[in-house]
Amino acid sequence: MLFFLLAIIAGFVLLVWSADRFVEGAAATAKHLGMPSLLIGILIVGFGTSAPEMVVSAVAAFGGNPSLALGNAIGSNIVNISLILGVTAMLAPIAVNSGIIKKELPLLLFIVFVSGYMLLDAQITFIEGIVLLAGFFSLIAWSVYAAMQHKNDALEKEFDAEIVIHKMSLQQGIFWLVFGLVLLVISSRILVWGAVGVAHIFGVSDLIIGLTIVALGTSLPELAASITATRKGEHDIAVGNVVGSNMFNILAVIGIAAVIKPLEQIQSEVLSRDWLVMLVLTLVLMAFAYGFRGRLPKISRLEGVGLFACYIAYNSYIGYQLLGY
Repeated sequence: MLFFLLAIIAGFVLLVWSADRFVEGAAATAKHLGMPSLLIGILIVGFGTSAPEMVVSAVAAFGGNPSLALGNAIGSNIVNISLILGVTAMLAPIAVNSGIIKKELPLLLFIVFVSGYMLLDAQITFIEGIVLLAGFFSLIAWSVYAAMQHKNDALEKEFDAEIVIHKMSLQQGIFWLVFGLVLLVISSRILVWGAVGVAHIFGVSDLIIGLTIVALGTSLPELAASITATRKGEHDIAVGNVVGSNMFNILAVIGIAAVIKPLEQIQSEVLSRDWLVMLVLTLVLMAFAYGFRGRLPKISRLEGVGLFACYIAYNSYIGYQLLGY
């Protein structure tokens, strides 16, 4: 038991640190190769903050635990909106100014509905996994197009400032890109081993472990990035990280798991409880980002408290169910 807990803690620490190194190395390499700042932010930073979920998903599926990958994807999306944006907004209200983010939100909602449709028959097949991955690569292509069309977007100015702060040489960038990726894989294997071990000891399903412990751990890079960005006044980066990560989680994380090992006999609670919570939180985020009844498009401190309360309530409900209430 102790070894499993130590593996989870060590896995989390390595995962967060290696993801940060991977993102900075990838961003520096891309900048030296002439890629625009906005494109670096949307693709590399968005991809990088979802890298823990993607690698954990692949490792879990190869290990015969695809339900852990499914729980990780949906749970991470719930954590991203409720916990990460909630805590971040409590520290400082988050304004949403980027036109790109406002165009991505309806796309995120559509992707959430697609995932719900796939869950109706309690399975995600190999073909559906291919469809999700095709959507993932289409999203990347659309992101490239959007970045080239939205010059001087509020998001671009924030990414320009960030890349200057974290400036590296090309050699340093390539080193941390490769080394960070290797550490991501190693730390994911350690984390999955520990999480599955704890699940078996307590008789908890891989799905629940993925929805709670693993989802929280793999979302730590987004939490760190969002808090740091908001403290610097880079509000659109904070929201953009979450929106991009949530799309990547559904399309790539679930898609990778389903292609490696199709998900069968998915528990009905995934659709009626977990997916539904993810949908409601996505709709709430859209309402905050667009503004309503004349209010400014932002997430206030009070709304942040509300989002954080949703995270506590969701996890408490899962806990009560596990205890048989």
